[in-house]
Amino acid sequence: MTEHRELIRGLHNLQPRHRGCVATIGSFDGVHLGHQAIISQLRARASEYGLPAVAIIFEPQPHEYFSGEKAPARLMRFKEKVLALFAAGVDRVLCLQFNERLRNLSAEAFIQQVLVNGLGIRHLVVGDDFRFGCDRSGDYALLQKVGAGANFSVEDTATLEIDGERVSSTRIRKALESADFALAEALLGKPYRITGLVARGRALGRQLGAPTANVRLHRYRSPLVGVYTVTAKRTNGSPMAGSCMEVAGVANVGFRPTVEGEGAKPLLEVHLFDFSGDLYGREIAVTFCHKLRDEEKFESLDILKQKIAQDIENAKAWFASRKP
Repeated sequence: MTEHRELIRGLHNLQPRHRGCVATIGSFDGVHLGHQAIISQLRARASEYGLPAVAIIFEPQPHEYFSGEKAPARLMRFKEKVLALFAAGVDRVLCLQFNERLRNLSAEAFIQQVLVNGLGIRHLVVGDDFRFGCDRSGDYALLQKVGAGANFSVEDTATLEIDGERVSSTRIRKALESADFALAEALLGKPYRITGLVARGRALGRQLGAPTANVRLHRYRSPLVGVYTVTAKRTNGSPMAGSCMEVAGVANVGFRPTVEGEGAKPLLEVHLFDFSGDLYGREIAVTFCHKLRDEEKFESLDILKQKIAQDIENAKAWFASRKP
């Protein structure tokens, strides 16, 4: 097994020492409890073989390559996903760039180039509904057939159900869309949060009486759009304010229709209560608690300012109502 976690970007970065592993393939968006069950299965097989556990992912995700902005919203950005895969027990992540060349690769060529020549896999854990290769012509049966002659075995992934329904990224997106954060947490195994670096903006929040920490989302679409009560913490474990690890606040996720034109990219803006520190360039994790309202376009900045003040008041009242 590897002594440290390793991200490998592209087939061209595979080294001879990377050959020999137990692997799985997927999008793993959210790295939810269903994914974690697959990784536990992967780790168990890797332990039996005495080999590293490898997750093969794609960037962009195939449905993003084909659908662009119409693709389902990402639950997490690339960096968050890789770190979550490592935390779940994967030794190595092989990220393949999904481009025209990979799209046109036949299923047989994908098996040969990636799984056999590239990774030298001994065992593959993959869903029996997995399709791959040009025109999605490759399937579980083909993997088994080729594997029998290429010295690797294939095993179906475990399926995890909660409340009689399969845990999936789609189900989590629907829960977030309806602001059912309790269900999202049950499916993810942890509260839904967005992590990212605080970037400099136009300081408009300060002019509107509510300075914000701005986090770019690095995705076409956000699974959340609207105004929410949130808590935020630094990802390096240092206190946010005094001795407090987490600070309550209110956040807007969306496209800021009152101040931005067409084509704006989604942004997370967080106003933290009782906090005056400098977060620029720091990475923070924002946990979503409750939805206050949908994002709206206002006729003027004065009206927006009034609404933000009301949002802050409503958010503070919500937090106060949660105290024992």
